[in-house]
Amino acid sequence: MSIRDSDRPRYADTLAPYACLPDASRGRLHNEPESINRSPYQRDRDRVIHSSSFRRLKHKTQVFVYHEGDHFRTRLTHSLEVAQITRSICRDMGLNEDLGEVLALAHDLGHPPFGHAGEAVLNTCMERYGGFDHNAQTIRLVTGLERRYASFDGLNLTWESLEGLAKHNGPLVEGAVDPLSLPENLPFGLRDYLKVQDLELHTFASAEAQVAAIADDIAYSSHDLDDGLRARLFEFEEIRDIPIVAQLIDEVTWTYPDADRAVMVHELVRRLINRMVTDLTVETGRRIDALSPAGVDDIRTAGTAVVAFSPDMAVAVRALKDFLHARMYRHYLVNRMTSKAKRVVRDLFQLYIAEPECLPDEWRDRAGAPESVETARVVADFIAGMTDRFAFREHAKLFDLSDVKL
Repeated sequence: MSIRDSDRPRYADTLAPYACLPDASRGRLHNEPESINRSPYQRDRDRVIHSSSFRRLKHKTQVFVYHEGDHFRTRLTHSLEVAQITRSICRDMGLNEDLGEVLALAHDLGHPPFGHAGEAVLNTCMERYGGFDHNAQTIRLVTGLERRYASFDGLNLTWESLEGLAKHNGPLVEGAVDPLSLPENLPFGLRDYLKVQDLELHTFASAEAQVAAIADDIAYSSHDLDDGLRARLFEFEEIRDIPIVAQLIDEVTWTYPDADRAVMVHELVRRLINRMVTDLTVETGRRIDALSPAGVDDIRTAGTAVVAFSPDMAVAVRALKDFLHARMYRHYLVNRMTSKAKRVVRDLFQLYIAEPECLPDEWRDRAGAPESVETARVVADFIAGMTDRFAFREHAKLFDLSDVKL
């Protein structure tokens, strides 16, 4: 008996009516036998965790490049933290934890090395060739570039997982579109895949996908604050300018006046996360009550996100992000590494597209003529898959002439 037959009563009885039930999944692009002991979304999660792209997140920048300290977040630890927050919220709301976890673990797979700086440079380099977008690159990875299975390329994830990865931040187009005449402003990876499978980009994603998206905000804003304090980019007194943080600092210092600085930082961050999660669940509950969705399609066609912060919390989170942008992401120490990272990505792209014979064999075989669209896409895929340290090493091999014997 399959999981789909045996688990319907259990899932239907324990999940909200608007949750994504495993037995109601729209399935996979390539048909496969059902697992006898895992739901479709559990299989999706396992495939993500065992993918090469997921392992590479260990050495991809969140804010600080990997070698700057052992305790700073990487894309991998960030993704695990997002997954934990997502599962907790989904459990509290009666949503499908497994689907939420898939989306949380996979949401950053398409990020190139060096964080948003690497993505910005790669997008500029690809401007003539359709651009670069890390969300669309995630779709490219899980639908083709990951090559682990004999029967198909990619991970062959369920429709619900692909939908959530594609549009977790909301609809990408207005109204249903013809896959043969897609809007030019859609990122290449999505335009390419929509010719194969319609992900209904004109609607919102499931509630699970919306939870994963906002859990990402919760994780990176609170944990970047943590990393900034650990790196001494700013001190406690300086972050009192952020209203929600000021309140929590007062709570922590009053409750634990003799605690050391490291414990104070941890207490502040955990309370910040709890405050945001609590606000999110209350506001989302209010929106769900107003909508009274009978099924997941009511969530998709609601016309607005159902998972959200309250207006006051949204303002508070915006203030926190503005502080981090000004005092952390633009700090001169971060700027120095960002500048170096941009040069590395730009140099690699320009060399590979002009001289594709310098690519490793398996990538060179996929490339076309120098400067062609085909070669540009192969080069972007190759660079996007690099870890920070591999990009540095590759750059040194190709551009460092110090060991040349004259």
